[in-house]
Amino acid sequence: MYKSTVKEIGELVEAFEEEMLLILFGPAATEELKSICVLHKTIEQQENVLQPGVKLQLGEATYTIKKVGSAANQNFNELGHISIYFRDGENEILPGAILVEPGAYPKLTVGDIIRIGN
Repeated sequence: MYKSTVKEIGELVEAFEEEMLLILFGPAATEELKSICVLHKTIEQQENVLQPGVKLQLGEATYTIKKVGSAANQNFNELGHISIYFRDGENEILPGAILVEPGAYPKLTVGDIIRIGN
């Protein structure tokens, strides 16, 4: 199980809703990245938690991971960074991304919990 808390939501995060993309980043995010990311702080960590079929909870919304990019676990383990696509499962994803279902964009607020695990 992985668990973290939303600490800050960048002012440009909503601009990615049309693309159905949410970018998470840990505390090491640079100033340039902070405006487009949801910044979170780890409470409980498990390595390589991003796997197809695993549940992802973002605040009140729950998703199932469908695809995992080749660098997604490494980026998440080291930086708390992951790009999450809420799209049709037929699309290709970048190495540092995951694809989840259902395709509903989450509404996050500071203090919300992020959980990954079944």
